[in-house]
Amino acid sequence: IGDNLVKQADDALEARELWQESAERTTRLMGVKATKSKLEGYPVTRVDILDHRGEEALGKPQGSYFTIDLTTFWQRKADFFERAVRAVGTELKALLPVEGSALVVGLGNAAMTPDAVGPLALDSVLITRHLLSGVLGTTGVESAEAVRGLVAEVQPAMVLAIDALASRRCGRVCATVQLSDTGIIPGSGVGNHRAALNRETLGVPVFAIGVPTVVDAATLAADLLEESGLTEVNPERLRQGQKTLMVTPRDIDQQVRDLSKVVGYGINWALQDLEIEEMNALLS
Repeated sequence: IGDNLVKQADDALEARELWQESAERTTRLMGVKATKSKLEGYPVTRVDILDHRGEEALGKPQGSYFTIDLTTFWQRKADFFERAVRAVGTELKALLPVEGSALVVGLGNAAMTPDAVGPLALDSVLITRHLLSGVLGTTGVESAEAVRGLVAEVQPAMVLAIDALASRRCGRVCATVQLSDTGIIPGSGVGNHRAALNRETLGVPVFAIGVPTVVDAATLAADLLEESGLTEVNPERLRQGQKTLMVTPRDIDQQVRDLSKVVGYGINWALQDLEIEEMNALLS
């Protein structure tokens, strides 16, 4: 299901970091709990927004947010792919209900590489009943409308929505997988907010799985200026009067293919009792 746009990865981890960088960084953040761990060699940050205080502080709905740091994935050390799949799958499985059917939705546009994470991930998901795909520019159907129709027809216990993201940090582009149990708003990262996909709009729990694939030019410039030693760089000032430009890595094709496969296999790991070798055989 395509919306031709990339969602802002304004996740709770980044919101918490932005808060810490503000003048209030010396004050304890009420209503928020953050923990760090390692899984299969990859760092995992979990941020739980516990109540309205946390919602107001971070500007995100109450729920759990995970960021799995796959930076070392690209070093391609021993079992790097298998370990990434197990890391994503294990965290996702812990987030999902214990039982019930799942509708897996790939948001994005397969014809636009940075926005193709959703459709490409579906290629690696073992579908047992339904597989639908499309592009909003062709179908003219809003993502929320299409998914709402599917939910009414299939009546799943949960929805898993996969999407590409726009990051607030250059270092997270094609280097993290982000999970949450609060749903997703397609297109919000590029100023084209669409109807949210969440429990309120669909009537079932919605779990978001995202991969940051782009960063806006102002954020990139601010990061580079900070790395050069300049402090107190404000990306918003850099954006004033400028057209919105989105920047993506040179080898985005390969990175999106690899990370989409990690996401697809991770979903299989979470939903089905299969080893990675069995997934390879079934998907070959």
